[in-house]
Amino acid sequence: MLYWYQHNIMKKSIERVQTGVRIEKRLLKVLKGLSEHLDITVGDLLEGMALHCFENKPPFSKTTLKKIRQLKAVYDLDLEVSDSHKLQDTGEK
Repeated sequence: MLYWYQHNIMKKSIERVQTGVRIEKRLLKVLKGLSEHLDITVGDLLEGMALHCFENKPPFSKTTLKKIRQLKAVYDLDLEVSDSHKLQDTGEK
């Protein structure tokens, strides 16, 4: 089975924009580590994840999920889906 980050067939033309998105620090570290592991940009990773979520499809293989668990442990990311929309920003340092 091929996943979205493994496809290079029939690419569609799009227009990307630069954005300043605030995101939890440890979560970003995991995303950066995963994008490095998959050899794609963080933007491509986020786009693929969002498109999969919009169609209620899982974006990752079992192997990739294992890597995500490892990265979460390395960066002490203890957030789960149940924490979504319940996070309080402590402010910038």
